[in-house]
Amino acid sequence: MEYVYLILIGFVAGILNTLAGGGSMLTLPILIFMGLPPNIANGTNRVAIFIQNIFGTAGYKSKGMHTYPFSIYFGISALLGAVIGAKFAVDIKGETFNKILAIVMLLVMGLVVYKPQKKINIEERLKGKYLWYGIIAFFFIGIYGGFIQAGTGFFILLALTHINHYSLLKSNITKTAVILIYTASALITFAYYGKVNWEYGLSLALGGATGAWFSSRWAVNKGDKAIRVLLIIVVAVMSIKLWFF
Repeated sequence: MEYVYLILIGFVAGILNTLAGGGSMLTLPILIFMGLPPNIANGTNRVAIFIQNIFGTAGYKSKGMHTYPFSIYFGISALLGAVIGAKFAVDIKGETFNKILAIVMLLVMGLVVYKPQKKINIEERLKGKYLWYGIIAFFFIGIYGGFIQAGTGFFILLALTHINHYSLLKSNITKTAVILIYTASALITFAYYGKVNWEYGLSLALGGATGAWFSSRWAVNKGDKAIRVLLIIVVAVMSIKLWFF
């Protein structure tokens, strides 16, 4: 029953991570509740993250959607940062961190979701200094993602929508590819130090992969409006959970 439970939780997390972010806010506490030490829960979660993003990327590609080569540029930058973050990964304790993260997530929601009408058709910025701004931003996002992962999707959406002026749909497509790339290095690091429970991780990944596949294809059909609504709901719920529980 533990494995069935993890598959179901992974399915929900896969949907959240692919369409908005915050799935690790659900999976990490569950893994710890099931008896894993926090650092092993952190490493085990990367198995699901890695596999679900393979399927999420494949789902977008099956609809003819990708952001190559920029997803590769940003992904490699994040990978380098994730190597650093994963090496320093430890249990992040206390209500203080949760409350700070809740505030950050609410700020991200306000910045990503609120788009004045005059900026809807604004031109993408993917060359010159803006490309380098994005690469630098993703290096630091990679450090955070390698360290704990939870909430990384929101930081990626923030960077892509405000630095590079990507739509939410393109931001989600890029996010999925970038997380896939940098999670590889984080997972290898956790596995090297024996901080992965493969049975739990693969069970979580089975559900996550299924959720990511269907939600990525759904996102292409529904577009930015549906993603924005879901993003508001996810951030609000996760922020309340972090602050009060």
